[in-house]
Amino acid sequence: MRRMATTLLVAGLLASPLLVLPTTAHAGISVGISVGIAPPALPVYAQPVAPGPGYLWTPGYWAWNPAYASYYWVPGAWVTPPAVGLLWTPGWWGVVVGGYRWHAGYWGPHVGFYGGVNYGFGYFGSGYVGGRWRGHQFFYNRAVSNVNAVNVHTVYVDRTVIGNVGGSRISYNGGRGGTVAQPTALQRQYATERRYQPTALQARQRETAMRSPTQRFHAGQLRPAVFATQYAGRFQGAQVVRQPALASSRMATAPAHERGFVQTPQDRARRVGSAPPMAREERSAPPRRGYAPGSRAPRERMAPGRRRAGSAASVRAGRSAREKHNDGGYR
Repeated sequence: MRRMATTLLVAGLLASPLLVLPTTAHAGISVGISVGIAPPALPVYAQPVAPGPGYLWTPGYWAWNPAYASYYWVPGAWVTPPAVGLLWTPGWWGVVVGGYRWHAGYWGPHVGFYGGVNYGFGYFGSGYVGGRWRGHQFFYNRAVSNVNAVNVHTVYVDRTVIGNVGGSRISYNGGRGGTVAQPTALQRQYATERRYQPTALQARQRETAMRSPTQRFHAGQLRPAVFATQYAGRFQGAQVVRQPALASSRMATAPAHERGFVQTPQDRARRVGSAPPMAREERSAPPRRGYAPGSRAPRERMAPGRRRAGSAASVRAGRSAREKHNDGGYR
């Protein structure tokens, strides 16, 4: 009698139109959400230096907060993958009927399709060129990734990938104004591979950003307070990026990890601050004694009685010319 009552109860619940059974996502990947407002343009920011070997870069992205009906910026961060050999496929917004749908990011053996969105720092719309696995070690491309070779020895330099950096800051795929990329046959194959959900630290990064009012995008907050963090879940510290990257003539030849994206003339129209000091790329010449590569070289002492070339007027003129170029910002 009890077994029959239980069977009738389960049958009644399944037949009820009010019951919504949870959908089991593949390997724990969350089901995407849809909103009716287009996500903002991607900000231009610098990449903090990698904390050490084994960390992979996960770019920042716009997420949706239904409680406030607004987007908020989840800062980019260096994260250790769930297992050796895994790579990060960023999440992306795609146009659907009636709105924009979020496709959650995931870990996997290969980098899959992420909407053709140029997140910078190696994620230039397709694949990842900021580094690669060699056996059990991850090697960083220092032409793209901000890595201090003193602390991380598994590095290489491939400058050919810098040419792949585009000027687009579009944050969604499809529709009017979105990217027009479609998954390739190889990316469709990657989509069938086993996926791994974001780590606990990545979830903490998202939750911390969601609780912070200064990360929200609205009329009074034109840019987030924190663009990127060195460690996921930590919004404080010397390596937290709080200023947009510079848009100057120097950025055209600077390493990709310093510029993030090639900025458009519209980006240069507004100046909202300067970029924080970043670790510079080491020169081919051996470093001087007393300072580590990537740090600022000590100023040389001049012989007594000697003066530096150039008058005070020319120095001031050169400084004014440089300041006119430092007009980067975020729209």
